[in-house]
Amino acid sequence: MSGSSKARPVVGLTTYLQQAQTGVWDVRASFLPAIYFEGVELAGGIATLLPPQPVDDEIADRLLDGLDGLIVTGGPDVLPDNYGQDPHPATNEANPDNRSRDDFELALVRGAIRRGLPLLGICRGAQVLNVALGGTLHQHLPDVIGHTRHQQGNAVFTTSTVRTVAGTRLAALIGETSDAQCYHHQAVDQLGSGLVISAQDDDGVIEGVEVPGEQFILGVQWHPEERLDDLRLFAAVVDAARTYSTGAHAKGRVNA
Repeated sequence: MSGSSKARPVVGLTTYLQQAQTGVWDVRASFLPAIYFEGVELAGGIATLLPPQPVDDEIADRLLDGLDGLIVTGGPDVLPDNYGQDPHPATNEANPDNRSRDDFELALVRGAIRRGLPLLGICRGAQVLNVALGGTLHQHLPDVIGHTRHQQGNAVFTTSTVRTVAGTRLAALIGETSDAQCYHHQAVDQLGSGLVISAQDDDGVIEGVEVPGEQFILGVQWHPEERLDDLRLFAAVVDAARTYSTGAHAKGRVNA
């Protein structure tokens, strides 16, 4: 199948970095819930995991050389000094592991945008995309909208109805409305450079952002991996990655 329109593209997924328990072990670990990479696999892609590590533009570019697409996954809060704010009491602490993941993902996002690599941000990933482009975040949504329904705690996802903006890529992918699985206490505030709003919920919370144009750059505040009976977003980024893998970018890799 190599070289055909059905070739399976390689999609990188960012991972958590924190203390984790498995069996008798309790260690710092890089990991990702399986449903994320199962979404890529079911959509026809090859998933590869990207552990947070020290990074600069050169290292980020070397990593991205091996990918046809990038998914920035969910996780802890983006540290507010990345967008010029002091921390809210409810914001996750600025420990070294959180700092390492922020630095790693921000570098990957900026590198992906520079080279035209298809990019999907999921929950935290949408926020990383916004911050990478100079935007800011609401650090604690209950202060803004007066309730906690977007993140009720205890790992229980809530369902919100999101309404897309006509004419956006997201609207073309999922239609006018969709039921979204949400678990977030932060959200996009001021948009980063080049981004437009592609979905909001009934509270006015920004639930989708994207960069208009041919390059696939999309962030959703909800968790599509929680509904693998609906693969539209995973299929979209995998299809974009397949196109990327067979285009001029692929020829550049061969000639490098």
